[in-house]
Amino acid sequence: MSINVLAICGSLRAKSTNRGLVRYAMANSPDGMKIHLADLMEVPFYNADLGEKPAAVQTLLQQMAEADALLLACPEYNYSLAPALKNALDWASREPDNHLLSGKPVAIMGSAAGMGSSRSQYHLRQVCVYLNLHPLNQPEVFANAFSGAFDNDGDLTDDKIQANVRKLLAALLAWQQRLNGQKS
Repeated sequence: MSINVLAICGSLRAKSTNRGLVRYAMANSPDGMKIHLADLMEVPFYNADLGEKPAAVQTLLQQMAEADALLLACPEYNYSLAPALKNALDWASREPDNHLLSGKPVAIMGSAAGMGSSRSQYHLRQVCVYLNLHPLNQPEVFANAFSGAFDNDGDLTDDKIQANVRKLLAALLAWQQRLNGQKS
């Protein structure tokens, strides 16, 4: 049995190092895990006055409904999480009884300057508490976007960070399998 993981990247840039983390995760997911990337390019900011959900929002919510777990790539903008990522979670949280998010396992990773998105990831963990998402505590994946760990296209090239991403995915798979009563 395979688990379905929805990756949501807070950066919209094609050559973003956070997208590079997601690309690496998708190409190196463990057996028993399928990772799909949500497309946030056309998702408008949440607005309760919209009468009907735009098509991009409907697609995102359907992907969340089908996901067993989430993989969140969290950039750091001004010491906090990126609006695109927060907006995706805001849309999902407005569904009845928060059923798309509540109780769902989450793996978090991120790339940014300085401390590699640590501040934004801690803010994201606070958001997860309110949404009743269950983030993995370890391993933590913080990557400095300007340390030479990524190439010019934003692809992850650092062996140590690659190993941490693989460990994160393995931990997410094992956790989800335990939740489902399967052997890991």
